[in-house]
Amino acid sequence: MPQKGDVGMSEPVIVVLGAGLGGTIAAYEIRDAVKGKARVMVVNDSEDYWFVPSNPWVAVRWREPDAIKVHLPPVMAKKGIGFTSVGAKRVHPAENRIELNDGTSLAYDYLVIATGPDLAFDEVEGLGPDGFTASVCRTDHAADAADMFEKLAADPKPVIIGAAQGASCYGPAYEFAMIVETELRRRKIRDRVPMTFVTAEPYVGHLGLDGVGDTKSLLESEMRNRHIKWITNARIAKVEDGTMHVVEVAEDGSTKAEHALPFGFSMILPAFRGVPAVYGIEGLTNPRGFILADKHQRNPTFKNVYSLGVCVAIPPVGPTPVPVGVPKTGFMIESMVTAIAANLKLELAGKEPAEEATWNAVCLADFGDGGVAFVAQPQIPPRNLNWSSEGKWVHMAKIGFEKYFLHKIRRGTSEPFYEKLALHALGIRKLRFK
Repeated sequence: MPQKGDVGMSEPVIVVLGAGLGGTIAAYEIRDAVKGKARVMVVNDSEDYWFVPSNPWVAVRWREPDAIKVHLPPVMAKKGIGFTSVGAKRVHPAENRIELNDGTSLAYDYLVIATGPDLAFDEVEGLGPDGFTASVCRTDHAADAADMFEKLAADPKPVIIGAAQGASCYGPAYEFAMIVETELRRRKIRDRVPMTFVTAEPYVGHLGLDGVGDTKSLLESEMRNRHIKWITNARIAKVEDGTMHVVEVAEDGSTKAEHALPFGFSMILPAFRGVPAVYGIEGLTNPRGFILADKHQRNPTFKNVYSLGVCVAIPPVGPTPVPVGVPKTGFMIESMVTAIAANLKLELAGKEPAEEATWNAVCLADFGDGGVAFVAQPQIPPRNLNWSSEGKWVHMAKIGFEKYFLHKIRRGTSEPFYEKLALHALGIRKLRFK
């Protein structure tokens, strides 16, 4: 493993910090882009990759955790990518090094931060796996949620699903609400389980994006058909064992109503913040610990630092009565990956970064027996394309995407030629036209 002081001794070292959805694909694509011109090293806190979009299925036992796991060391070795699961304690961008959890340091010429978020359950009393609500943010959380769901099935009580104030990932909350509803019907106990969706969004289907196409009507109709009540502009004051205290906020920020909602099972997505390894580094992060990046995904202060995925700082699409963050969806993240790989290739050739990610979004929200799909080009409004649709085909498409993406991770491939060809045929690109 390169140590402090190794930089410049041979080939430049590019370190990818994080091996989730974005980091793993980034390592593959960067390696292909700079092969023979730089060494690529991945730093992660685990040896395994987990396909997080399938976590809602794990939480109702439609998937076992091992089915969505990829053991990374042999894949990375085959690709010629260095890998350590020691994990990062602190990034020192002014010194071009990462302090690792075992006390050693890893030097770099270029750093690509893809850590994902820190889950801010502690910002709401009683929230999260250490409190009284479940989570599908991590696969181990989802496995624990499955045990909690089985207890609910044995003793039916009210269910609350949603997203807390400041959350920026709403799709999985809607997915999980519909999946739970579908599973309750299959078990013939739906009639004994009142369901409420609690969200910080100003309206159902906002998704942190001010809606995409007709997501407001589509999701409202879906929840009416499934007899799921909802509370929007919701701020969760605290969670107690069996009771969630929710303040419904008016448009002017005043209290519209207060609710004490009983529940036997609840899954609430939390707000995100930057991970401890980067939180509070002046010039690198914003006050929430998210990485500051320019249009080339490069940090304005530390210009050899790039970032992608959930850890990137993106401002809200507009003011809302309750704080609502912006999601970073899968294809949007992949577009960041492609831009970074291209820009690193340019930098190694002595040129300035020139490529910009499109931030286009292509999303499949599975509802167990149907779903909603949407395309937003770009993800952040105003948009060139704003489309959404629903149907049983979305559920099948999500299953197919899971198998395909896990196949890519296991093979060490970022974007096979046929995927690129298909996306271009649909007019969906990862890089902006120059």
